[in-house]
Amino acid sequence: IIPALSLDGILHLDVLDCSYMLATFNEFVVDLLNNINPFPQKISIIMMDNASIHKSLHFKEIVQQSYDFCSSFQQPSI
Repeated sequence: IIPALSLDGILHLDVLDCSYMLATFNEFVVDLLNNINPFPQKISIIMMDNASIHKSLHFKEIVQQSYDFCSSFQQPSI
């Protein structure tokens, strides 16, 4: 199960009977982008952890083709 959540609820959900690999994750992202608005509108930011699958060049290209892209990582303060 891979969900995309907002404060208003589920934006997109995908369920597979196998592990998510790069190709299936990228398909999920393409479908998710259909539910994302251009910044600075509501529901316009995608936030992820630093898992290696989230750092693929193809993922960045998919997002850049759809929207302006800003990548940053801030470590949580304790």
